[in-house]
Amino acid sequence: MARKSSEPKLWIRIDLGAGEKIGPGKIALLRAVDEHQSISAAARALSMSYRRAWLLIEAIGQSLNGPVVETHVGGRERGGAVLTPLGRDLLARYDEIQSVASKAATPALRRLATLGRRRG
Repeated sequence: MARKSSEPKLWIRIDLGAGEKIGPGKIALLRAVDEHQSISAAARALSMSYRRAWLLIEAIGQSLNGPVVETHVGGRERGGAVLTPLGRDLLARYDEIQSVASKAATPALRRLATLGRRRG
């Protein structure tokens, strides 16, 4: 399997307790909803079914005790979906955690990247 990047990367998965987790996949879904203003368009962009996207969004909302996406019925021209303030706050907090953790891990990740290169 070919690697896309020559450097190791850190991905954060947060355990909220009671089996509830928030990680890169759910965060990517929320970003896609924010970008496309639509759950179905976000699902297509991430190659997942609408049902799967909807279930994940519902699970995130249940984990945080509030909706993270607000939907508007009305078809192509008037319908859609937007992140709620809670959804936007989740993205901001996740990005903050990811940034702090990545900065802290950078020296160790660089050392890890050199392990395979020492052979010779």
